Amino acid sequence: MSALQAPTKLQRSLMRLDEAPAFMRGFVQNIILRRAVPFTGTAGVKFVSLTPERVEVHLANEHRVQNHIGGVHASAMNLLAETATGMVVGMNVRDDCLPLAKELSMAFKKRATGGLKAVATLTAEQRAAMQASDKGEVQVAVTVTDEAGVEPVECVFTWAWVPSSRPPKN
Repeated sequence: MSALQAPTKLQRSLMRLDEAPAFMRGFVQNIILRRAVPFTGTAGVKFVSLTPERVEVHLANEHRVQNHIGGVHASAMNLLAETATGMVVGMNVRDDCLPLAKELSMAFKKRATGGLKAVATLTAEQRAAMQASDKGEVQVAVTVTDEAGVEPVECVFTWAWVPSSRPPKN
């Protein structure tokens, strides 16, 4: 994060984790984020790393997210990619703005093997645009890979941000 950009509300919340013992931080982080986005907890999404530039999330191939052939269901793949992109946007959007998923495209290329990982990234230019304007949109790069290192889906997510109707809370 640049010295000129103040931490967002989400970044400030995650910085409080530094007060927890190191061995508990990942566990506590997942509890906090799953409470903020309850469906991620229902599906079992694991938040691996969150920075303003990059977010990585994992999803195990467990019965609760499987399709009829024993792989991760298409909807669960979408949830994983949406969660990664939404979190990286949330790490950058101003506190007086509300992030909204605007558009998604998902092309299924190969059958997934095992669990999945999604990594979403933003460029410095995209991050600066989110801080400079109270309204806009951004196409967020996201890569979904399975345990074999294969990309079973190609995703494109567009997120918008608009002024919040509520004043920001600290």
